[in-house]
Amino acid sequence: MNTTGEPEQSYDGSHEVKWGKLDNTAHLFPVIAGEGMSNVYRVSITLKEEIEQEKLQEALDIVLPKFSIFNCRLRQGMFWYYFEENGKRSPRVVEENTYPCQYIQENRNRSYLFRVTYYKRRINLEVFHVLTDGTGALYFLKELAYQYLRLVHPELREKYADRLSSHTSLNTEDSFLANYKKTKLTKGYKSGKAYILKGVQFPTGKMGIISGYMPVDELKRAAKACGATINEYLVSVFVWSVYQTYLKGMPSKRPISISVPVNLRPYFHSVTTKNFFVMVTASFLPRQENQPFEEVLSEVRDSLREQINKKRLEEIFSYNVTGEQIMILRTIPLVFKKPGLKGIYNMHAKANTATVTNLGKIEVAPEYQEYVETFGVLLSRSKGQNVKMSLSSYNNMLTATITSTFRDTKLQRAFFRYLAAQGISVTIESNGVYYE
Repeated sequence: MNTTGEPEQSYDGSHEVKWGKLDNTAHLFPVIAGEGMSNVYRVSITLKEEIEQEKLQEALDIVLPKFSIFNCRLRQGMFWYYFEENGKRSPRVVEENTYPCQYIQENRNRSYLFRVTYYKRRINLEVFHVLTDGTGALYFLKELAYQYLRLVHPELREKYADRLSSHTSLNTEDSFLANYKKTKLTKGYKSGKAYILKGVQFPTGKMGIISGYMPVDELKRAAKACGATINEYLVSVFVWSVYQTYLKGMPSKRPISISVPVNLRPYFHSVTTKNFFVMVTASFLPRQENQPFEEVLSEVRDSLREQINKKRLEEIFSYNVTGEQIMILRTIPLVFKKPGLKGIYNMHAKANTATVTNLGKIEVAPEYQEYVETFGVLLSRSKGQNVKMSLSSYNNMLTATITSTFRDTKLQRAFFRYLAAQGISVTIESNGVYYE
């Protein structure tokens, strides 16, 4: 194994293998990942026609070499992990046959850190978070779908060839390092323990999935009536649902704290395909019995608005980068850094009740819109967080997907029933594990 991080010869000796550093937030993922906490998420696209496996494999073979961020494997050096160009064939495309977001075993996946599966009309891209975040994954997924459609519909290929969309980025800048301001670590961002959800769980790897499809204009109307954005409104409804179903409307010594990833690209004019996000926290501390939804929303909305602005986001990730730089660049062998990184993660793992991520409005190149039905996002569990929700919208329809390792669905029922009670049309879909 190359432990220096220097380029090495390829298998046939014809050229030097390219290598690259992990972005500044990715160093933690290889340390904490395993069968019980995969750090794998899924983005998917559903077409209006059944998927042909051979064509999808051919599409992947064409698109993968164009994306260096996906065309790599993870190597362990003396002092840090690093990426190396993968000289193997593309991972094999298979029909989905297990639960989503399983741990990716590189030696069974041609050393790649992502997988592509399909089910009926849906193409699934599952990504180990060390590679990129949801925005970077969407660049790849959309290009994969475009290429697939060109192969299935020769008239598209004849007209548009195999070039990438003008909206697709191949940029691999570490935007954390490019934008952070060195800061002192004496003033840490301390966070106490949050209220943790507990319940009877499925066996490791098994996950329940319930998705709700809602018209964006109806959600916008309901959110506006409360003086909130759609994101603030849905995070608040999620918190309210936890308050009602787990706390039974009673006071709590610990807050319901929701981790909310924020895409930093729009704030810092970045188009990187690497990770570039920061976590903020939406909190509500129940101080009295049966506090109304309006009070929950007010507290959640205020906590989000206090953090989601360029100045505050810059402070948060600059503090994180400064700390990570000290840990990662320190000349201590990786084998000794791992316990420290894992300890830091475990220390912060109980600071949040759940995660709610929003990929926002997803757009498709005009020439392919008639072939696309919807998009979806799934999150895997993490330490202390056995329920998570993901949001995305396409063509005026928002998809809210709640993934859970709990057998009980009381939280999901409360969430969607509240929205329905506000006059929002909700269509529910499940992966069926709750009926087994």
